[in-house]
Amino acid sequence: MSANVIAMPLELADFRSGGLRPRTDAFRVALLIPMCGSAGIWGPSCISSAQVAVEELNRANGIDGRPVQLIMIDAAFEAAEPIEEIVNDLIELGAIDAIVGMHISAIRQRLSKVVRQRVPYIYTPLYEGGETTAGLFAIGETPQEQLGPAIARLQKTHSPRKWALIGNDYVWPRASHSYAKSYLKSYDVDVVMERYLPFGLPCMKTVLEELDASGADTVLVSLVGQDAVNFNRMFGRMELHRKIVRLSCAMEENGLMACGAGNLERLFAVSSYFGGLATECNAAFKERYHALHGDFAPTLNALGQSTYEGMHYLAAMLLDHGDLWRTCSTGNAPAVRYASGRRTSHRPGAERPSVYLARADGLRFSDFKPL
Repeated sequence: MSANVIAMPLELADFRSGGLRPRTDAFRVALLIPMCGSAGIWGPSCISSAQVAVEELNRANGIDGRPVQLIMIDAAFEAAEPIEEIVNDLIELGAIDAIVGMHISAIRQRLSKVVRQRVPYIYTPLYEGGETTAGLFAIGETPQEQLGPAIARLQKTHSPRKWALIGNDYVWPRASHSYAKSYLKSYDVDVVMERYLPFGLPCMKTVLEELDASGADTVLVSLVGQDAVNFNRMFGRMELHRKIVRLSCAMEENGLMACGAGNLERLFAVSSYFGGLATECNAAFKERYHALHGDFAPTLNALGQSTYEGMHYLAAMLLDHGDLWRTCSTGNAPAVRYASGRRTSHRPGAERPSVYLARADGLRFSDFKPL
């Protein structure tokens, strides 16, 4: 592990006894990522991508003229330690200078009440939209940017008449499905099933039997990480691909490998980034990624790339705008130019990266269609 990384979690007693003292020679970024539970499958790619950003920043001038150091904290919904307590203690002790978070929206909502503009907070993955907390910057895609165009493309190419909506029981799936229902009204199609599942549901068979009986010919799958994997494995065993098309906004390359090639027929994913995209920005990012981590590095995907982007967004925002972050939020963020595997610059809400609909092809995505 790089010397620029401190592994967490540590016991809170270690913080208080001086195990993680404030420092002036390093700019410490709390990298909040899931390390266990349903979303834990995303962790290695997120860590590896953020490390590339740290290496690049430290070859230049770091952040605020200080070398960058990551403190990795388990931000899984199922984590044993309350994330609010850990983050609050770190901020109060002066042990972190900023947060870059790639975790579910339920965690972001809890943390937004704790951070309170004391340090900048960059939230990197796709999310449900509507974040207005000052000092918090959500740079990922919203349902309007991803889901609407993807539904329109599938309606055009597959003409489904009955949709099902299945997701985990928290804010992002519920908000996304609310948007989907509203959007589908213009196509005069029926939503015949809507279900929200707890994290870590041990068996998906009952849910899939209900899906089969519903008569749906397309299903929007808004399940997280391993839950999506378990769903797709059972979906394949039951051969539901013969009559149902799957669409996901959160299925990525790690998930494909875990599902198995035989369980992925007629599965589509929508994202602004895929590891296989043939763009100049992605080719350059992949070269730097594998130069640091080698040929057997964790798989590149949208959620991992987002942590790379989040680190560079943080650095560029502080360099260009100083303390302006304290009074701004996602909706009125200043223009920021920064390194990305997607594109070179954007301000949340304007000049957004391109979005693609891709088809699962064995254990990779292919047939990328810009939306």
